[in-house]
Amino acid sequence: MNHPAWHFKGGRLIDPARGIDETRDLKVQDGKIVEAFSSGVKAETIDATGKVVCPGLIDIHVHLREPGQSAKETIETGTRAAAAGGFTSVVCMPNTSPPVDGVNTVTWIIQRAREKGLVNVFPTGCISQGMQGELLAPIGSLHKAGVVAITDDGRCIQNNELMRRALEYAKMFDLLVMDHCQDYTLSADSVMNEGYWSAVLGLKGWPAIAEEVIVARNALLAELTGCRVHCQHVTTAGGVRIIREARERGVPISGEVCPHHLCLTDEKLQSYNANYKMNPPLRTPRDIKALLEGVADGTLEYLASDHAPHCHYEKEVELDDAPFGIVGLETELALFHTILVEGKVIALPEMIARLTSRPAKLLKLNKGSLAPGADADVIMIDPALKWTVDKTKFESKSKNTPFHGMELTGRAVLTMVAGRKVWTLNGGVHVG
Repeated sequence: MNHPAWHFKGGRLIDPARGIDETRDLKVQDGKIVEAFSSGVKAETIDATGKVVCPGLIDIHVHLREPGQSAKETIETGTRAAAAGGFTSVVCMPNTSPPVDGVNTVTWIIQRAREKGLVNVFPTGCISQGMQGELLAPIGSLHKAGVVAITDDGRCIQNNELMRRALEYAKMFDLLVMDHCQDYTLSADSVMNEGYWSAVLGLKGWPAIAEEVIVARNALLAELTGCRVHCQHVTTAGGVRIIREARERGVPISGEVCPHHLCLTDEKLQSYNANYKMNPPLRTPRDIKALLEGVADGTLEYLASDHAPHCHYEKEVELDDAPFGIVGLETELALFHTILVEGKVIALPEMIARLTSRPAKLLKLNKGSLAPGADADVIMIDPALKWTVDKTKFESKSKNTPFHGMELTGRAVLTMVAGRKVWTLNGGVHVG
């Protein structure tokens, strides 16, 4: 395959993996980062003046819905959305139809991604067979087939003995265990956060402690087994505190936060708009304050979207019956930049680190760096660009977002995977 050569000139190069943040050119040849072009090579110049050039972003929490739920999203459309958002690698969740609890499904996803994917796709496997929380999935076989982590995301293992055994098996392969933290006995049939607004609106509440009980369980089991445990989409002040205290003791536990949990509260459910219905739910201003503090001090070291596409007709029903979740790949970078960088919670290089080198290290991906010889997964960001979210222009197959019409600051303007432009702001998706 012929790979063009590119010369990014005059940009602010941010490569957290190497501690670089300076005005510096970047050269790409044959799909790799190079120090100098080979003799006779004619590279196309990309003017990066006033822009940030950095490694392609990595989203560690994405639902691509294939196999089996292609009305919502496909690997093709989901990776197009990723490219439009500046993401060159996505980690896809296993709650598909069938679930990713066997080698055949892992192999199918990897092959499908090679055929249809616009960006790199890294599959996860299930913790339990059929995601039923009763019997362990074949963790060793899943690891050998190529999963980068195991999780029953969308569901939570309720049996503590089963979770302990899962961690012990995963530890043998140094495989990350990711967990959706929810105690079902405390949150059964819930629609939104339990609190003032659930009482006013007459909706079943999802109490904060339903998350915190499982976060605490995971901290204790991580400490017992030595296995790395990652708490997905943390939303509560108590969850942040538990993770912080465990990490201070050296427990191998980590947490991620999603943009919607940093800027939206349960008050939004006054509209009964199902695009504000999440799992875990939107919480309170107090929780947002704690989440932002957790991001600032490094307790919540990872940023992710929990991109969860749903068909419009699924969301346009009574709130009790609507599915949880929203799309996020195309708004994630701008939301984090607006909330965290413009809001002076963390600096831009730190935000980029949490979307590149940190997740690459967490999941042992050979990504997230612009070192010579690395795959040329590169994006260019205009941090000053103000733009308005328009869901009708999304590359995602689904449009379920609460951010339509919101003005944000900062956006990827070019996405390159293995030395090939796959998306530009003015040209859209590039294929072939």
